Amino acid sequence: MYHHMLIDAGGAARPVATADLASLLAGALDAGPTYGWRNPAPVTKGGLAGWQLRRVRAHVEAHLQGPIFTSTLAEVAQLSTGHFCRAFKASTGETPHGYVMRQRIRRAQQLMRDTTDTLSQIACACGMSDQAHLTRLFRRLVGTTPLAWRRAWQQAG
Repeated sequence: MYHHMLIDAGGAARPVATADLASLLAGALDAGPTYGWRNPAPVTKGGLAGWQLRRVRAHVEAHLQGPIFTSTLAEVAQLSTGHFCRAFKASTGETPHGYVMRQRIRRAQQLMRDTTDTLSQIACACGMSDQAHLTRLFRRLVGTTPLAWRRAWQQAG
């Protein structure tokens, strides 16, 4: 019944059935150590191609100060809106809208750190309607208010 011997991490050999060996090898290839080999980037079934994701991210970064529509992002990726939304989530783990909101907050943090602009100015620069919008979104994603975050950053620096 046992056709192969498996050497475990401790160096001990133990018999393994052929079906077990196939299962162990499949698991080792999926999650095992690389032993210095570089694993190729994981392929996400149904996700965006690398060029599509790069173009969408660049578009978002370039247009954070204004409205960003999912339909426009789908055009950038050369996909229908529905297909784009599914592929984007498969590639990034979040919806296009969630990604854009997170990027707006990241930009707001950068501006709070690097400028003396008011929170109202920063909100507008990040494509938000007003300071209250910035505060609500910031608190939801970061866990504190923009003013408290900025003060903590200034005190730490």
